[in-house]
Amino acid sequence: MQRIPEPELMSDVAQCQAYASANFAASNLAFVEIVRNQISDDGARVVDIGCGPADVMIRLARACPYLQIIAVDGSAAMIEIATQAIAESRLESSVTTLQGCVPGLALPDGIFDVVLSKDFLHHLHNPMVLWHEIRRLARPEAFICVMDLRRPESTFMAQQIVENIAAHEADVLKIDFYNSLLAAFTPEEIHQQLKAAGLDLDVTLWGDRHLLIQGFLP
Repeated sequence: MQRIPEPELMSDVAQCQAYASANFAASNLAFVEIVRNQISDDGARVVDIGCGPADVMIRLARACPYLQIIAVDGSAAMIEIATQAIAESRLESSVTTLQGCVPGLALPDGIFDVVLSKDFLHHLHNPMVLWHEIRRLARPEAFICVMDLRRPESTFMAQQIVENIAAHEADVLKIDFYNSLLAAFTPEEIHQQLKAAGLDLDVTLWGDRHLLIQGFLP
């Protein structure tokens, strides 16, 4: 099935709120555990690109309280939701937010020990901007971890995944989830992107709908 790109940003407030209230706890928690098992909680500098409502970074900050985390998203509405959630969790000393789009985030080159991104890659019309930004921001020997949806083989399979995962969610979220599945990449496409970016990372299937891309830079 050919990829069908979707809009890069969630700028609609209702759409952002629906996404923030959705239950993605299982995959978010799994992502945090993967990261937690690969890094030390010793004040490492972490950037999360495409943080959404910041549920993942809130979970990571609770699990590893000494990390210094910057959560980035291009949507002003989503950053507002993320900032409020961080404040309500009393984690402002561990997690700060930044509104910005890739490429060209207002962050220095090569300072991050950990570069993360979850469920963001499929939003990009040109996925290479994320991989190049990861290379720019990460220091040598940094840990990279990206989890994203993988494109099903057919629209029917995409509809089945939506019904299995989000049957009780708001219609706006179900539509967005379906569009996201159609906009996601296949493992072969990810391998091609990484080769073009000069990144030697592992690509594995994870669960029924995700890809996990991870590894350490030289």
